[in-house]
Amino acid sequence: MTAKVEIDAVQMEKLRMDLLDSLDEEIETELEDRDEVAALLMRQAHRSERLTYFRELLRLQSELVKLQDWVVAHKHRVVVLFEGRDAAGKGGVIKRITQRLNPRICRVAALPAPNDREKTQWYFQRYVAHLPAAGEIVLFDRSWYNRAGVERVMGFCSDDEYEEFFRSVPEFEKMLVRSGIQLVKYWFSITDDEQHARFLARIHDPLKQWKLSPMDLESRRRWEDYTRAKESMIERTHIPEAPWWIVQAVDKKRARLNCIDHLLSLVPYHEIEHPDVLLPARVRNPEYIRNPVPADMIIPEKY
Repeated sequence: MTAKVEIDAVQMEKLRMDLLDSLDEEIETELEDRDEVAALLMRQAHRSERLTYFRELLRLQSELVKLQDWVVAHKHRVVVLFEGRDAAGKGGVIKRITQRLNPRICRVAALPAPNDREKTQWYFQRYVAHLPAAGEIVLFDRSWYNRAGVERVMGFCSDDEYEEFFRSVPEFEKMLVRSGIQLVKYWFSITDDEQHARFLARIHDPLKQWKLSPMDLESRRRWEDYTRAKESMIERTHIPEAPWWIVQAVDKKRARLNCIDHLLSLVPYHEIEHPDVLLPARVRNPEYIRNPVPADMIIPEKY
């Protein structure tokens, strides 16, 4: 993973844009309103496209807050599955959805590989434990569809287990929908060349090398195997109760905006009226004396 990889001018430009995207991510966390967006980008390159992106992202995130309020008020339950190849941008979209929401209401389930005990359980059992209660949204960063993807391609399940999955999953999802859970399934689609470029970006960026695992690198070699597995998965699990939605994800920023906008369109939310919040006056006791903090407990102010 540390071997030198030759990159051409096109790939170098992709690396530069990936770095710019990382910088934009830092800006996103600091922004509170659209005026700040304009001020921040006034003198930066590509300001027109980036300004549009930031403005739309903030607008959509404000709508997500309204959706969150509606979900709580109506005791709705939402499950969103994010699937796609390694480096397809699933995590980036999830981060933008959750960025300004209450983590007690909208939470992420990103399960590790099953342990020895979990391998002996009903396949869906460990996922069921993460399903939402009333007034909650759960985003699955990869889901039970691991069996149709990585487990199939890497040989982590038998042919019988693979076929049983396809017999079970439509009924499992229909059962979730009948119980009142709204189930949304997204597949993030990128090209062969785009995945190659994103893997190179991770190899050359020390801050992103942790994202590359031996499994990721092996998935790169088995691109065609993953393609066949994905096509079979969608063909056999695209059901009216829980259809698949394809997110064109070669352009990260457009993918984020399009996915969030589409998710909002699937929920019949509206703005919930809240009573005005009044800040109570601070009670002051003249007899109260604050104890001094010992100097050796205070961290050095280097910045």
